[in-house]
Amino acid sequence: MALPRPMHDADAHIVEPPDWLLPYADAATRPRLEQYYEKEWAAHRKFLDDAVAKHADPEYRAQDAEQIWLRKNYWATGSFIKEDRPEALDLLGFESQLIFNSSHMQHLHAAEHGDDLDFAYGIARAHNRAVVDFCSVDSRLLPVLYVPLANFDRAGDMAKEALDMGAKALLIASACPKGHSPSHIALDPVWAQAQEAGVPVVLHVGGGGRLLDPEYFNNGLPPVPDFHGGDGNFRSVDYMAICYPPMQTLAVLIIDGVLDRFPQLKIGAIELGASWVPGWMRNMDSAADAFRRNEERLQKLELKPSEYVRRQIRVTPYPHEDAGWVIENTGEEVCLFSSDYPHVEGGRNPLGRFERSLVNVSESAKQRFYYDNFVDLMGDALRGVGAAA
Repeated sequence: MALPRPMHDADAHIVEPPDWLLPYADAATRPRLEQYYEKEWAAHRKFLDDAVAKHADPEYRAQDAEQIWLRKNYWATGSFIKEDRPEALDLLGFESQLIFNSSHMQHLHAAEHGDDLDFAYGIARAHNRAVVDFCSVDSRLLPVLYVPLANFDRAGDMAKEALDMGAKALLIASACPKGHSPSHIALDPVWAQAQEAGVPVVLHVGGGGRLLDPEYFNNGLPPVPDFHGGDGNFRSVDYMAICYPPMQTLAVLIIDGVLDRFPQLKIGAIELGASWVPGWMRNMDSAADAFRRNEERLQKLELKPSEYVRRQIRVTPYPHEDAGWVIENTGEEVCLFSSDYPHVEGGRNPLGRFERSLVNVSESAKQRFYYDNFVDLMGDALRGVGAAA
């Protein structure tokens, strides 16, 4: 498919095979991972076996181009076979893709909030090695590496390690760390390193922990199928709660002065939707006006909270949202395009859906949405990548 303009993709994924992290795990971490995979991933094996057979079939592969937006998950080109991902990127036409895991975000979050910090940082390290390895086949694949914020010293060390490994973005949980705020001043070394390296910090769906009290689903009505038609945990009511953790985390990073202290730091809220952003921006400004008299931290801020959002935070709307309305109510600087390739949630025609929602915005706003805001988010991390080389 020929894209109508140059584009970057702010959200794409590896669809992890069962046992994905085992080859990358240190000896101390591996036994715990083996237990996890044995319990959680058995159902995936039959799907993977089918996909492996299909990807080895010349007749199946002959349809890669015409099926590039239609095949999803394991069956999509380059979803887990790293050598095939450059072909997928060529067919999609994007100049680069930020590469996230698919199914490990919740486990990374759970480990970070557990009692074994060695395991929390061990699984993060295994994850980071695996993502870097996958992305090693093409400079257009931008590895997103996880930094647990559970321990101040280890967080700073892990940020350095991830940047030394080649991270193009540092991924943190969108929920609060255990025992302290993400805005704690002892985490300043994380933000300082990201700012100095010109690499963004990003939040992603799945990093918010349990979004809802399960009693909300005890409503006396028949069970509701999830987004994929199964009995999973992504239904309309779950969806409504996705924005709460990033709203809280991003708010404290602004109100407690992190973005003030690190004015060149960029933050991405990825696959977390964007319809919530205009009201959230206005609500923060209202809070700043209401509480400034008694809160020194608000008095010290050089900008209104919403102005920090426009300066430093970038968000990806879902294709089913009215991205044009979000842009009109946040400013042209905030929103950026993402495909969610190769996930079902991204749909079979995300570009078409976004184009329809952007029909009333200016050409400059479209240019920002599809390209410029991503370049602004990524900064120096785009050096040597594709057309930016």
